[in-house]
Amino acid sequence: MRILLLMDPAIPVPPKHYGGIERVIADIANKYAEMGHEVTLVAGPNSISPGRLIQYGENADIQSIKINYSLLGTVARILYKEIGNHDVIHNFGRLAWLFPIAWSRIRKVQTYMRYITPSNISGLNKMRVRNLTYTAVSDAIVRTGQPGGGDWKTVYNCAPVSQFSFNATVDVDNAPLVFLGRLERCKGAHSAIQAARLTGRKLIIAGNISPLKEEQEYFEKELKPQFDGEQIQYIGVVDNVQKNALLGKAAAMLLPIEWYEPFPVVLPEAFACGTPIIAFRNGGVPEGIQHGKTGFLCDTVEEMASFISELGTIKRADCRVEAEDKYSDHRIALDYLNIYTQQLS
Repeated sequence: MRILLLMDPAIPVPPKHYGGIERVIADIANKYAEMGHEVTLVAGPNSISPGRLIQYGENADIQSIKINYSLLGTVARILYKEIGNHDVIHNFGRLAWLFPIAWSRIRKVQTYMRYITPSNISGLNKMRVRNLTYTAVSDAIVRTGQPGGGDWKTVYNCAPVSQFSFNATVDVDNAPLVFLGRLERCKGAHSAIQAARLTGRKLIIAGNISPLKEEQEYFEKELKPQFDGEQIQYIGVVDNVQKNALLGKAAAMLLPIEWYEPFPVVLPEAFACGTPIIAFRNGGVPEGIQHGKTGFLCDTVEEMASFISELGTIKRADCRVEAEDKYSDHRIALDYLNIYTQQLS
């Protein structure tokens, strides 16, 4: 199959550090190529493709990217040129990129990895768009898009499971806890610190600091003073090798999210290492955790702290199997290919 994958230009595919969406696209593109499909990646500078690569736009802070007519025109020209050479156009970027080809017969997939504004969907559907399937990374996110109309399916985020080392021999009573993610208030690092303090457990925090002023103030005033280099450690941004080592030696990953989290990429990554997750019930996260089997779901810091003492009841092998069966790059690539095939038939 001839597949064109399209992404916003702000962050390269794959990303060096931050960039969950871009990481998933890279994993899927590589898996498609392994399966013998022809892949064209349309993405920002410094991207890498297992097949053809078309670069456009500029890399930038994700928060600073704005759609402009020049960028729209660039994407439109690329799609007009490439449309006859592909069976499917799969867009992981802004919905606006598909507007110029809305009426085209080519099969189109629009994937959402974030909260959806239904009015954008309804606007495109009013144009009587043809051969378009919408996907989102959790049932929770699908529900935010369905009011706009269209055909919707759920396809979860993935991890390249073979690149993560399964560790079955962690001392859950003494191994550190881990928080991995952007250091923004909605991600809940402050709650992870509170849970660690309540239990007297060591917590290792890894992640990037947001360029937004209010988030930098959050880091400086609420997080940084808590870092003591012993019980609460901040190690900065980690690459894939460091992430593998960090997750593999952890008793659990804490995910005390305070927003409607679509479906975090760190979830399948942690499971691939055999690491259970203790998470707040929010957004699509509850769909990814089997309470009492691959982790625990809770609503408060106090509940999170209490579940830390129950980590010995979790079999790390169950977490690894979950990653392999439900969230591997191979599994998710097949899920998307099934959608393409259904469209083509």
